[in-house]
Amino acid sequence: MRFSKMHGIGNDFVIVNGFRERPAQPARLARAVCDRHRGVGADGLILVLPSRTADLRMRMWNPDGSEAEMCGNGIRCLGKYAVERRLVRGRELRVETGAGPIGLSLRGRGGTVRTVRVDMGRPRLERGAIPMRGAAGRVVGAALAAAGRTWAITAVSMGNPHCVIFVADVAAAPVATAGPEIERHPAFPRRTNVEFVQVLGRGEVRQRTWERGAGETNACGTGACATGVACILNGKTGRRIVNHLTGGDLVIEWPEEAGSVWMTGPAEHVFDGEW
Repeated sequence: MRFSKMHGIGNDFVIVNGFRERPAQPARLARAVCDRHRGVGADGLILVLPSRTADLRMRMWNPDGSEAEMCGNGIRCLGKYAVERRLVRGRELRVETGAGPIGLSLRGRGGTVRTVRVDMGRPRLERGAIPMRGAAGRVVGAALAAAGRTWAITAVSMGNPHCVIFVADVAAAPVATAGPEIERHPAFPRRTNVEFVQVLGRGEVRQRTWERGAGETNACGTGACATGVACILNGKTGRRIVNHLTGGDLVIEWPEEAGSVWMTGPAEHVFDGEW
């Protein structure tokens, strides 16, 4: 099986051309190929597939073999891969995902893609849409008991579930200890990604992410978008922020509450290989 290794600000993926390769057991393959000691090493396995309703279809599996609905950094890598490998024409793409159709605008020179602006769609804010157990309504600054303390959380779905927690110092946040407990908290029937966020100003935040099925990652695109939404809902920032993640920066915009969240960031090719 031929593959490409790519990353979006350090969130890395094994990309497979599903037009040519169709792994029989993708969940099992993901567990093997994502292993950083016995495999290629990655935060996820992505198949680039044909679609009947869009330019392409994206499916993504986490290192534990679970399938994710969407991945913000991964879809930027998919867009770069598809354009540079000439699987599609043009630089305005629509991609079918488990979270619905996603629009991409790819920027670069010649045949190379450097950055990708993504229409991430409208955030889902009602508790049942996260999904999260409990009374109907939004979860903004609500109390959640986990890992020996009570956290003020804001829950947002960007097609996949996120739990955003504001902290005074993100470098000191207990990501590795509290992250897995919150991920598997009974309140989240499909588990959740967990964002620990330090607000630096009206247009700037710093974030660390415990990613569902992967552990702490260098970046999480959907998590950065969920953070942008949570910042606005809690009155902490304006509608455009630069989010400093461990692996690099993303620009997140939510121009109006009834509209889409927009994410802009880079995508990089690392190497090609054979498994």
